[in-house]
Amino acid sequence: MALCRIVFVLVLFGLVSAKLKQYDGFTLYEVVVENTEQEMVFNKLESELNLDVWSRATPEQSGRILVSKSEKTEFENELSTAGIKHTIVVENMEELIELERKQLSEADEMSAGINMYGIAIDTMHTYDQVNSFLEQLANNYTSVNLLSQGTTFEGRPINYIRISSSNFTDYNKPVVFIQSLIQAREWISLPVALHAINKLVTNITDSDLVNTIDWIILPIANPDGYHYSSTISRLWTKNRRAVGSECVGVNINRNFDINFGAHSSSNICSDNYHGPDTESEIETRSIRDILILHQGRIKLFLNLQSFGSHILYGFGTGGLPGNALILNFLGVQMTSIINAFNSSKDNDYTVGNIAAVVAAESGNVMDYATLVRNVPYSYTIKLPSYGNSGSVSDNGYIVDPSYFTQAAEETWEAIKYCARFVRDNPF
Repeated sequence: MALCRIVFVLVLFGLVSAKLKQYDGFTLYEVVVENTEQEMVFNKLESELNLDVWSRATPEQSGRILVSKSEKTEFENELSTAGIKHTIVVENMEELIELERKQLSEADEMSAGINMYGIAIDTMHTYDQVNSFLEQLANNYTSVNLLSQGTTFEGRPINYIRISSSNFTDYNKPVVFIQSLIQAREWISLPVALHAINKLVTNITDSDLVNTIDWIILPIANPDGYHYSSTISRLWTKNRRAVGSECVGVNINRNFDINFGAHSSSNICSDNYHGPDTESEIETRSIRDILILHQGRIKLFLNLQSFGSHILYGFGTGGLPGNALILNFLGVQMTSIINAFNSSKDNDYTVGNIAAVVAAESGNVMDYATLVRNVPYSYTIKLPSYGNSGSVSDNGYIVDPSYFTQAAEETWEAIKYCARFVRDNPF
């Protein structure tokens, strides 16, 4: 066991000397644009410098942008010339990532790992560890069925589980579909998905959720990307398919056949690259095929992401679903539950249309589930990120592991409410 933990720390958190300085000198900025002219200047600069935009700057909200050491001078000069206000949030991203590695190493040493009560949610787990856990569940619980929906570019199965007291044969039961890690660097989403599995299989406290609802959970929607993020490049977000001679990877959450290319990038080096064609990626087609297989029965689709403390619904173009009012109502109810769980920190959750609250998106899985596969309740939940200072969204994708358990537990309470709502109010 001790040897396994040592290997885990070395592999998962990249404690290899050649990789320690991956983000040395990278700076995280907060940018404030005051009008559409400044927004256009910033968007042009984003394209020219291929910036890593963590959250988009608009006249309504500030944005967070990661800038490499070589681009900092030009970036700051261009913003100053345009009168765009900017402040430094993290001076050297590598130092923050080093701190995260240390915290995760300490959390792993204290963690219970995988045991009879499920999988620990107070640390991170490798792709292989998660798959071993899913296999163990399928071998030991009749309610769990492990399935594979394709194999990635690098040869990893895209595994998910179905949880059902009736082996998915009772077509009167609604299906809830939860997925996480469609964006590789959004690690906080994984403990939330794993906690849901624990509460539905190994540590059941609400039996009605299994007896009256069927569940599909895809913990790692982007296996290659997550493996790369956890071993080579912490802030990698795309998959790892070779798509050009210069750059690798497609943003899976811009690759679905819904308004393809309208609000994404055709630059293959961009984190927002939508791919050469609609549904060109095996990860996209895997999620699509699960939705097709259970079309008509899936009543709730939850795409777990980070960061930002948002509960979002469609559409990425700014239009609204026909049931937008009830989507908003249900989102507000989920937010109230999260706030009640820990009102001291989570009271800034925002509910609304994704284009209005965050930014316009195209080719995303939430819209695809709603518009193409007729899922009546489809959300993206952007989980908070507690930084080392304790403030919400302080460090973006870099999350203090001491928050993992709280994030998982409070989100599960909201998921429970939402699942029961869709069960009791058929659409």
